[in-house]
Order: sequence, then C-alpha cells, then structure tokens
Amino acid sequence: MAKHGVRFKPEQIVSLLRQIEVLTANGKTLDEACKSLSITVQSYYRWRKMYGGMKADQAKKFKDLEQENARLKKLVADLSLREVMLQEVIKGNF
Repeated sequence: MAKHGVRFKPEQIVSLLRQIEVLTANGKTLDEACKSLSITVQSYYRWRKMYGGMKADQAKKFKDLEQENARLKKLVADLSLREVMLQEVIKGNF
C-alpha cells in the first residue's frame, strides 16, 4: 500500500482512477486493482467522489480553486476579526 502521508497531485489521482477503471473492466476486482496501484479502497472511493469524471486539467483547476477558496475564507475571517476589534476600540472597550 502507499506510504502513510503520501500526497498525490490531482492529475495523478485522475490517472489512477482511469487505471482502476481499465483494470476492473479487464476482470480484476476493485481490491486487486487498488492493491496493484498501491492505494487503499478507501482512497479510491474518496477520490472517485471528488474527482470522478474529471480530466486531469479539470482536477488540477478544481484543486487550485479549493486552495484559493480556503485562502479567501481566511482573509474574510481576518478582516471580520479586525472589524470587531476596531468597533471595540471605537466604543472605548479596549
């Protein structure tokens, strides 16, 4: 199995999903296909839910958008905290 903590790029995941499709279409069980690619069945199902049906470039773009979304959420949280702090200063509660 893959070493714990190994991270695959979205393009790699899409490629692995395609390889599993080919292996299972050619008679291997899902367990056998995953084992031959050194991934767990749990990873396969998680990846399929996330990236199923995507092409490699779409998967990369999706991952990039997820990272940008996380960055923007953090920025909004930081700005909201600053606003609350400034309101407290204005009220004299600081």
